This record gives sequence, C-alpha cells and structure tokens, in this order.
Amino acid sequence: MGRARALLALTVAALVCAGGASAASGWTEVTIKASDTTPLACAYIVPTGTAPDGGWPGVILFHGLGQSHTDMEAYGSVLAQFGFAALACDARGTGGSGGKFGLDGPNEVQDARDLFTWFAERSDVSDTAIGALGLSLGGGEVWNAAAAGVPFKAMVAAITWTSLGAALNPNGVPKTGLLDQLFRDVPASSWDPSLAQLREDLLGGTVSTATKSAEATRSSRSKLRSLSVPTLLLQGRHDFLFDMDQAIAAYRSLAGPRRLYLGDIGHAPARNPAEEQPTYLAAVVGWFTGYLEGREKPLGSVQLAHDPWDGVTSHYKGLPRTRHDSVTLAGSARVAGGASVRRSVRLTGGPLETFGDGSLTVRYSDSSGAMTMRAMVSVQGDAVPITYGAATVHKGSGVVTIPLSAQAVLLPRGKRIVVTVGGTSAAGVYLRAPGSTTTIEIGRITLDLSLLAKAVSR
Repeated sequence: MGRARALLALTVAALVCAGGASAASGWTEVTIKASDTTPLACAYIVPTGTAPDGGWPGVILFHGLGQSHTDMEAYGSVLAQFGFAALACDARGTGGSGGKFGLDGPNEVQDARDLFTWFAERSDVSDTAIGALGLSLGGGEVWNAAAAGVPFKAMVAAITWTSLGAALNPNGVPKTGLLDQLFRDVPASSWDPSLAQLREDLLGGTVSTATKSAEATRSSRSKLRSLSVPTLLLQGRHDFLFDMDQAIAAYRSLAGPRRLYLGDIGHAPARNPAEEQPTYLAAVVGWFTGYLEGREKPLGSVQLAHDPWDGVTSHYKGLPRTRHDSVTLAGSARVAGGASVRRSVRLTGGPLETFGDGSLTVRYSDSSGAMTMRAMVSVQGDAVPITYGAATVHKGSGVVTIPLSAQAVLLPRGKRIVVTVGGTSAAGVYLRAPGSTTTIEIGRITLDLSLLAKAVSR
C-alpha cells in the first residue's frame, strides 16, 4: 500500500501561492509509549514563532504500508509553514516501533487515541483543533480511529479503503496477485498472530468466516452515517487496490461536511504525475485551514481530474451524472487449464469515459467443476486494463454476473474494447492457479459499462 507515490514530492511554491506562512523549524525525534507500553517511533514539528493562545492547530500523519514516519515529514514540513504542528509515527510492528502489525485493527485504533492524547497535552499544541491525514494503510487507520470516537476536528483520508473486504476480496475473490506483493512489505514474523488465518486465506484464494470477521473489524463503512468529522477524500480514478467506490461510498454516507477529489493518484496503475500534486495538496491545506483554524470553509464538492492529467479538473456539486451502456459479444468457446477467451467490440459515439461500477454477464455451460472466472476489460493495444473482476462458478451451467471494479478511464474514440474472460491474471491482480484442469464452455457475454453522462477527458 505504501508503494503509492502520490503526495510524496511536494511543490511548496504552489502551496505558498495559496497563502503560506513563515518557514518551519526542524523535526524532533521522540519515542511515545502506547497505553499498552508499546514504544512508537515518532517525530514532531511545530511552526516557528510564538504559538497562538491555545496552541498551534495540529495534524497527526499516518503513513502507508512499507513506509515510515520519515515518509510523512515532507507533508508535515509544508503544514508547519501554514501554521500547523504535525506528528508522525511508525505504525506498530513496522520501522522503529515495537509490537506486532495489526493491519489497522483495535491496537492501531488505540495507538491513534494515545497519539492524539500525547499531542493534545503539549502546551504549544491546541487540544481542541487536532486533525489527521492518512495515506493508504494510514488512511484506513484514520477512518477506523474516527469511527471509534477519536475526536479529530478534521481529517483527510487518501487513497485508502472504507470496506477492507470489498478492497481485498471483492465479490468473495481475493486479489491474490496484489496481496502477494503487499504482504511482503511487512515480514510474516512481524504480523499479529491473530491475523495468520487472514494471510493464509487471502494468499490461498479463499475467504473464511474468520477472515470476514477480521476485515469487518478493520472497516469503517457501516459507521459513517453517524460520523460528522469534516472529511476531505482523495482517491485515485484508476487504482486497482482501492477503487473509487471506497471513497464514493464514504462521500454518500458521511453525516458531516465532505469533499471528494478523484485524480490520477494512488496505487497501480495510477500515474501519479508530479504536475498534479499542487492541486490536491492545496486542497489539503485549504481543508485544514478551514476546519482547524476556523477560516473560510471549503466547498463540499466533487472534483474530477482529467484522464490523463492536463492541468484541469471538473467540478460538481455532487457526484457526476452517469449512464449505462450495454453491448453483447456473441460466441461460444471451450477453455481448459486456466485459459481465457477474448472478444472485442467497437463502441459507438465518443469519446466515452467510464465512471463507477459496471459488470459482465457470462453465459456458460458444461463446467467440469467449481472455478473462479476472472475478467478484464481493455482498450485494444493497451497493456493496462480499464477494469477487472471475478466471480466463483459452482454449477455446471448457468449465468454468472461479474462485478467490475469502479474505475474512471477515457475510452478513445474508434478503439475496440476487448473483454477477456477465464483464467486471466488481469494484469497481475490475480495469481494464476497452477495446474488447473477445469474445463468450461463460455457463451454469450454482455458488457455493461457505467459512463459519465458527459465525458470530461480528451
């Protein structure tokens, strides 16, 4: 999760144009004892000059998987220039912190509460104006901590999840390829023993009751309707780990002020162009300025960057209007041993731009056994898919619907759209099942795409 390059390089000059302040002092390393005595390796920074009455407003920064608190110091340094103190720590079980890694579980939620308390007790930090910013893994901790009652006054959740099960094993099928890469970021010996079953299940392609329970404990989505913390959501429009639905579901549910930014940021295949950073980083500073310092409150809009980034974003009062376009791909082919069928179609009109959930409806027969049917949708000639999905087939024949991951991608006018169904790895989202002997007849396929009512990219 921490491999995302979004927000790592800062364009300070662009932020200063948005209303910056004086230069900040350096960072101070400190070890903070969690309430269970686990040592957490941290660093903090405060702005230069005399603190205002009540102390500086503060922001606690939470890093991504495979990162450390030092990766967050660039953000804190910029925030300090705008009059915010900042605190960043290594997640437990990673970097210089003790304990076992719990994937944003109850221990990490308590850590967030303990860090809030430590920060609020400083005489130069406000105890009533502390916010949080989390990236990927850190974003999950921010959501879960806020849902558990940690009193953040404002927060930014970036490129992360609100439903861990929907992210790691959508439709009950684990993303074994992505998970194999992610789980290597923290050695197995550093994981909390209670998560051993989750690791084994997901890497093996199964989802047990114990895994579902562990994922639910680490998910905030069901609690968001009662959450009134002003929240800025930053999410990738083309991210195969945490798709747009993770943030869109939160935007629809939150009880308090919220704003959604969708851009070319996040995990693969997001491009994370440096040129886009000033736009969403200015939104971060503006959000904390409005809700921690009590200045002008940012508008609660939806902002959609274009594909690819062209320096322009489209603004909506709410989620943009969409329409559905369906097309049938006729044919019949028998596949075996994890092979796939490929069919293509040229969509009429355009340019078209996907936005949100689509699906594939596949008619099949003569299956020799249970199998996982995987799918991806691509533009002909492009190595990176538009979207992907999977479903488990149990019966010998019938119709199966494969939900497609919510992605926002421009479909160039005149290009053929290719649908691949069978044992595909979907560009590394899934691991190929070794030695598969299952055979199946794949018949008519119906592709249903959710499209922007009016494409904004060109």
